[in-house]
Amino acid sequence: MKKLLTTTVVIALGLGVAACSSSSSSSDSNSSISASAEFNDADVMFAQMMIPHHEQAIEMSDIALDPTTGAGADVLALARQIKDAQDPEIAQMTALLASWGQPLMMDSSMDHSTMMSGMLSVDQLNELSSLRGPDFDTAWLLAMIAHHEGALEMAVDVQKSGKNSDVQVLAAEIIAGQEAEIAFMKSLLS
Repeated sequence: MKKLLTTTVVIALGLGVAACSSSSSSSDSNSSISASAEFNDADVMFAQMMIPHHEQAIEMSDIALDPTTGAGADVLALARQIKDAQDPEIAQMTALLASWGQPLMMDSSMDHSTMMSGMLSVDQLNELSSLRGPDFDTAWLLAMIAHHEGALEMAVDVQKSGKNSDVQVLAAEIIAGQEAEIAFMKSLLS
């Protein structure tokens, strides 16, 4: 019964995130050039930092989806859900930066990973990859919760200081989706 309930929650979360993502994708692709042209440094920084942040979440999801980790069904479903939500968001942010004439990455002479809360180091990713079964699940959930909390910080910051309407919508979707995923991950750990 618990497994059925957990699976139902994962599916419901996935549908909610997918609904948010699909509705925003169609509206984002139809946004007027003038609306997307209005941006400030906070919008640019958000996109430039959230792209690699999302890329790492996808990398963490790929680790979970590797059959050798022996990840549990709930972790596997969540990893697929995260990939399905964040791939289109990366494409959206990439398109926004291109439409603004801004580079995809911040100044490469600086290490910006320390500015992004929740990012795992290469050593931490390697350690995560070495774990198996329930140990993997626990470590992955804890790491992904911290990773999502970092994304929430960036999304809340851009809501306060950004001005691009597409970024504001995306930030709200990230907050809603990732808060729900954090709550679900915490329930799996308890």
